[in-house]
Amino acid sequence: MRPIKLALSLGAAALMVAAGAASPAAAAPDNNGKAMTWTLLSDGPSGTVQVGGGPLSNAYTGDTDISTALPVLCLKIDNSAAPAGITPGFYAGWARGTVAASNPIRGTRLTSRAVADNVCANTFGSGWRMAEFHDGRYGPNLESSGGWSFWAKGEVPAGTRFWTAINDQPANPWN
Repeated sequence: MRPIKLALSLGAAALMVAAGAASPAAAAPDNNGKAMTWTLLSDGPSGTVQVGGGPLSNAYTGDTDISTALPVLCLKIDNSAAPAGITPGFYAGWARGTVAASNPIRGTRLTSRAVADNVCANTFGSGWRMAEFHDGRYGPNLESSGGWSFWAKGEVPAGTRFWTAINDQPANPWN
């Protein structure tokens, strides 16, 4: 009789998980203490840069241990037009502004998007925030958002990874 009760209990538990009745912690994805990072991919025309994940990035579960100290990739959108020589597309959109890198900070200190945005605002001023995976825009009037990389005005150091947010995956330092 005991094996039947155990089987029924396990079956009921499986149904609860499938129905979403289990605790959120049990069903939450785990980024294994890692977060997504981006880097400088190339320099462009008129003082622009292309930033993106490159081959080392993992936009789904993160690629860099959050105990690592890296700069935050910061962005200030001013709705500037893409300069001649840049044709925005899904995989390399135009961010409509300027990027810069903060001083290095351990990912463990970036406990929320608001904290990360404040790092940028405190470093560069009002209107600056952490850059996000989907900040690149393309299409008529730049009305569509893409991902994986974007172009922006500014300068960031070559050969450095940057903490970058992603709004639809658990690959942020605060996840």
